Amino acid sequence: MMRVAPETQYKGDFNSDVWLLNLDMIEQNTGIVIDKVMVSIDTVKGSVFTFDKDYVLYSKLRPYLNKVVLPDDRGFATSELIPLKPDINLLNRVFLACLLRSDQFVEYATKLSGGSRMPRVPMKEFRNFPCILPPINLQNQFAAFVQQVDKSKFVCYSNFKSQFIEMFGDPLENPFGWEQVTLKDISKGKLSYGSGASATTYDGKTRYVRITDITDSGELNDDIKSPSIYEAIHALNEGDILFARSGATVGKTYCHNEKYGKCIYAGYLIRLIPDKEKVLPEYVFHYTKTDYYNNFVAINKRTVAQPNINAKQYGDLVICVPPLEIQNRFVELIHQTDKSKLSEHVTYNSLGDMLVNLNLFRR
Repeated sequence: MMRVAPETQYKGDFNSDVWLLNLDMIEQNTGIVIDKVMVSIDTVKGSVFTFDKDYVLYSKLRPYLNKVVLPDDRGFATSELIPLKPDINLLNRVFLACLLRSDQFVEYATKLSGGSRMPRVPMKEFRNFPCILPPINLQNQFAAFVQQVDKSKFVCYSNFKSQFIEMFGDPLENPFGWEQVTLKDISKGKLSYGSGASATTYDGKTRYVRITDITDSGELNDDIKSPSIYEAIHALNEGDILFARSGATVGKTYCHNEKYGKCIYAGYLIRLIPDKEKVLPEYVFHYTKTDYYNNFVAINKRTVAQPNINAKQYGDLVICVPPLEIQNRFVELIHQTDKSKLSEHVTYNSLGDMLVNLNLFRR
């Protein structure tokens, strides 16, 4: 590894505001940056390193969380991430990232890791990891395929937004003349804040849903924690919608799915319990993906110490309410598309199979 992707640091210049990347800002398995935090370069202290968009960043801490980032810009990162700069003549960085994310490598790194509470990959073994390099043209073809798959996710998301606007119209203009009410009018009870409990090791029973658990696609990641105190008043039910009320991801939303088991939600989230006699939860969730909603967030967030939108402000959000029959058509479309995710899962499994077939792992 150290020959084809040595650990180095970016030596170029930076602006006065820089990207500071920590582990809790990275989504497991996908490497998506959940929260891109910009800070003054004068405030960057502690054990950090520099990188740019030619790097692959690998988390040596708790390798089973599988956090590998392909940065798209320059920045500073925690030293728990290993800055790898692949030799472009020998190793494609997208190919390397897929290798490090593969089930085989995660299992390999996890077995090597020492420490029970905070296991880390031993650097000597990591640097000496023996991988056989396929021809660079084959790596490039593989990388192009992976990027095309990733692009298809964006197209799918864009299609949802387009379909929503096509069926319901732009909420700002309301061209179909739907009834307009506020969120508090379609809520069963008041919009409510979550628990103030701290996050602890998962107890196998109750998940504690925090802002950082919610992915950009509205799913929950694999960083499962439990609350230090269980309060039934904060228990989530199918279709409950959570709004992030503070921080860089203020406005992010999640529609609860019972597939995640027993859950309660944390204090930096606000819950809406949709009145299903008026609106369908999936309709409300996708309403929060419109430009109209994004503009609402941009206008209403208060930026004193950090962005914030409280329950009263969310409750005053105006929402168009089409007849339930029309909402149902849209939800049926979503469910049909969800079925296609199985084929996407098969596609990603085939990527892992390709890595194995290329004999990247010595057995």
